[in-house]
Amino acid sequence: MLLQFSHRAVVAASLVLMMGSLSSAQTRDPEERYSGGAPLSKKFSLFGYSPVSKATVNFETTEKPGSIVVNTKERRLYYVLGEGRALRYGIGVGRPGFTWSGVRTVTEKKEWPGWTPPAQMLKRRPDLPRYMPGGPENPLGARAMYLGSTLYRIHGSNEPESIGQAVSSGCFRLTNDDVKDLYDRVKVGARVVIMQ
Repeated sequence: MLLQFSHRAVVAASLVLMMGSLSSAQTRDPEERYSGGAPLSKKFSLFGYSPVSKATVNFETTEKPGSIVVNTKERRLYYVLGEGRALRYGIGVGRPGFTWSGVRTVTEKKEWPGWTPPAQMLKRRPDLPRYMPGGPENPLGARAMYLGSTLYRIHGSNEPESIGQAVSSGCFRLTNDDVKDLYDRVKVGARVVIMQ
């Protein structure tokens, strides 16, 4: 009986120590400079977990508050707050051969958008549907922000595990939870700077 109690006490103490070291690791690397954005734990939501948590970070830029800066190499999107701060989101980016850079404007916003694959994509993937209505199975996810006259969008995804990966045909994807948050902040006409 005494031996069982001692064993339970040792297990409980071990768990407390493990939780303390996890918490201390999170505070030592709050901006994920050393972990490369690798999650210490999964953040669960209605639409799956985000492998890269949204965070408010220091961000020096000449861009005005309300602008977006996409850093393809980092696989991060920054929504500029001003005063040296930004909201940082993990994103999925274009796979090799599909990355791009430039300055665009958010020209339109849609909730649960339908998807019509462009002709270039249908050439590569003739098996794709010609149109898919909006909904949880749609590859554009819960929200989409259209970038000028390009074929590209900032949009949600029904594949949260793809966040932080180079997998798209040039669009920038966020988890559905994160894209909803960003969508509510971004105005039509917002400047979007894409860096490679």
